[in-house]
Amino acid sequence: MTAEMPEEAITKGLGEVLAGLQIFLVGGAVRDRLLERADADRDWVVLGSTVDEMQARGFQQVGRDFPVFLHPKSHEQYALAQGVGGVASVSTTLEEDLERRDLTINAMAMGADGVLVDPFGGRADLEAGILRHVSVQSFAEDPLRVLRVARFVARYDFSVAPETEVLMARVSVKDEFSELPAERLWSEIERALGEKKPRRFIDTLRACGALARVLPEVDAMFGVPQTPRYHPEVDTGEHVMLALEMGVRLQADRLTRFAILVHDLGKGTTPRAIWPHHYGHEGRSVSLVQALCQRLRVPRAYRDLGVLTARYHTHCHRLSQLRAKTILKLLEAMRVVHGDEQLQRFLLACEADSRGREGHAEGNYPQAQRLAAVGKAVSAIRAQDCTPQGNGKMAIAKGLRSARMAAISAMMAKFREAK
Repeated sequence: MTAEMPEEAITKGLGEVLAGLQIFLVGGAVRDRLLERADADRDWVVLGSTVDEMQARGFQQVGRDFPVFLHPKSHEQYALAQGVGGVASVSTTLEEDLERRDLTINAMAMGADGVLVDPFGGRADLEAGILRHVSVQSFAEDPLRVLRVARFVARYDFSVAPETEVLMARVSVKDEFSELPAERLWSEIERALGEKKPRRFIDTLRACGALARVLPEVDAMFGVPQTPRYHPEVDTGEHVMLALEMGVRLQADRLTRFAILVHDLGKGTTPRAIWPHHYGHEGRSVSLVQALCQRLRVPRAYRDLGVLTARYHTHCHRLSQLRAKTILKLLEAMRVVHGDEQLQRFLLACEADSRGREGHAEGNYPQAQRLAAVGKAVSAIRAQDCTPQGNGKMAIAKGLRSARMAAISAMMAKFREAK
């Protein structure tokens, strides 16, 4: 890990507007420099200055509650140093400002001389792969920090310090997550889905009790058994985690990983009397996905793919048994005539579901290639190329639908012959 950075690498190109200011690079940019990774967005803290002085230098203040400013040229963020309670003062020290941060690995600074300032042992924790809170008071004042720790676990594959695990459990028991804006919660979840090991995000939240507070629909799947014949791992929650890991292996994007995460939510509400069977879980999953997305204000693209995957993933698994009419309905739901992006994500989620089972990781999933080929053939059939059926306004639409079902039937017959 690099101990120092040349002065010009820290302040290059920032201009005379900073002349005379005591500034320090802080947070993720310092952490990632020490990890020799590409810089995160650079954030700066300013000591001994005031709002009036920053504005006089041409900085633009953003937000009313916090003294944060944008540099007039670089547009990077500069915050006045804040002490206990988030109060900015010209007398606030750098150590007092760093003490308010969530984790020791994020509580380091680097001056214009490139020398590391590390009052809480962040560098040692970074080298040891440990996530440790800086202070109980600052950590507990924002429950979202529980999710941030879990997200860093997913990103770096680090472990959580025992005392921080205890603190996270204490915060989770208080259940202040519901008081946070839904957008903040979703932002952490979305970012975690894009990390290297998103499963660890879920596992970490579950271990401290936060999963039941933030994503109760996901938490409810753990401990629910499935038929061992099809799911040797038995536990539904474990299956979904294996599927999520498979999604990462298949290079699924965040949207697809979200669909994988929520595709079996309905199994968490199956009556115990019929375990390990889960009749009708698809419909229950759809309702739960919709409720989750409404509560967390999840973007429409995520919601739509999640709903489609919950509703139709078993259709894809049983593709060879479906009638042409049912396959066409599935493809229409995916809007394949407008492009296959949605279908491709859906197929990737279905493959992750199939291979995300104990002993099935190296299995084949021909359904994906076959349904993709059928979708391509269906989207190529246009109304002007079809023979109208009957009379009236619906004649052309009926002819188009008939032609598409005929194409589906022909292709499925070829697939069956090829076995």
